[in-house]
Amino acid sequence: MKKLIFLFVGLMLIAAALPATAATLVPPGNRNAEQPPIPGASSRRTQATNTTFQAKYRKVYALLQNDGGLRSKIREAASRYGIDPMHIVGAIVGEHTYNVDAYDRLQTYYVKAISYLSRKLTFSYEGEDITDFVRRPQFSRCAGQSGSYDLWACREQVWNRSFRGKTVGGEGFPDNRFGAVFFQPYYAGQTFGLGQLNPLTALQMSDLVNRVSGLPKLDASDPNEVYKTIMDPDLTLNYVAATLKTSIDAYRQIAGYDISKNPGITATLYNVGNPEQRAYALKAENDRRIAAGEPAKMPEENYYGWLVNDKLPELQALF
Repeated sequence: MKKLIFLFVGLMLIAAALPATAATLVPPGNRNAEQPPIPGASSRRTQATNTTFQAKYRKVYALLQNDGGLRSKIREAASRYGIDPMHIVGAIVGEHTYNVDAYDRLQTYYVKAISYLSRKLTFSYEGEDITDFVRRPQFSRCAGQSGSYDLWACREQVWNRSFRGKTVGGEGFPDNRFGAVFFQPYYAGQTFGLGQLNPLTALQMSDLVNRVSGLPKLDASDPNEVYKTIMDPDLTLNYVAATLKTSIDAYRQIAGYDISKNPGITATLYNVGNPEQRAYALKAENDRRIAAGEPAKMPEENYYGWLVNDKLPELQALF
């Protein structure tokens, strides 16, 4: 009997020492042999500025190559959030290749950050401030959310279900993203800074950045401070890292995939957003595939992430 007890206890200790169901590692590199199609809007924006994707890539590469201080800041931010620096590099390279040109010098971003403090910005739509809008009864179900990520994710879901493209109380609302309608004082779709962050994303990451980096929490009632934070490289890199870390955790916990070794996948999620929703969608698809006797589908890179993986050897050489 004692032997059985000892055997049982031993098995329990072994079980306790084993990790929970391990996530499937997504290996480095691209799943697609050729780059997926680049959206027409990105091509038109690049043509309008009389440049090319290759020229824009070389410009952001030169910024990274010539600024050792920036590379150090990237390493430090990555270390704080427990991720490979290449995830941050991938996000920066992708944004400045397919969205806006990089500035030639990091100092320009600091100058821009200071300039936002002198402007009176608002997060509003048709004169209604976001802080008043989220007091509407439709958002009551979000009241129990304590963390900034869950709170703003809930509010975004309410917008999509109850307001987007609908008429509510005689008032019509645009069929557009929550971030584009309320969080772009200049024009819809605009992102800012070295990481080209959307203000809504920054607000979502506020608690995580406060906890890990010790930075003050952001508040939607102070848009100027939100924009200054996004524009200041010393601050925004923390938010870029937190966004990428959130994607890595979501795919591990929800979809069962470890994407921490594939910067092209994290860059893709940085580009398209909503990592939790996408992780749930991938899990649902794989549950269906497995039930039908089909192989599970791995996360795949889009055009943006494909470039990051394709250029990874020369980007890694900088670090």
